[in-house]
Amino acid sequence: MPSENSLHELFHDTLKDIYFAEKKILSALPKMAKAAQSEDLKAAFQKHETETEEHVARLEKVFEEIDETPRGKTCDAIMGIIEEGQEVMKEFKGAPALDAGLLAAAQAVEHYEIARYGTLKTWAAELGLKQSVKLLEATLAEEKKTDETLTKLAESEVNQHAQAA
Repeated sequence: MPSENSLHELFHDTLKDIYFAEKKILSALPKMAKAAQSEDLKAAFQKHETETEEHVARLEKVFEEIDETPRGKTCDAIMGIIEEGQEVMKEFKGAPALDAGLLAAAQAVEHYEIARYGTLKTWAAELGLKQSVKLLEATLAEEKKTDETLTKLAESEVNQHAQAA
């Protein structure tokens, strides 16, 4: 049994944090897709919703490897980022800058996830959780790819549309 305040406990605690975050992101993505004006941005949000469902399933396998029940713990960081995204949707509804704001909020989410998954992968390796390392690496790679896709979308279309208006 791992001692209190051990790396194992920190890993489990952070796992609950990202599990909660992914579930919240799953409920936010359809709203963001609906609000998006750009068809490409809408499609990116829809694609990421499908990926996020897989991220949740992978996290559940990580919980299994450490013999814990999949359970979330309120993640104030993701709540704040999602709240900012909701404010953008409200304040810029119908405005040319809406998509730029949505995209920025989505990238804030991605950067948070990249930080969390990178840390969890490193800790899983330290703890000898071989299956978890592979699962977390797969999700980390997808989060990085989503971030790159959003950056390309911002640079090629969304920001110019917001600026041209």
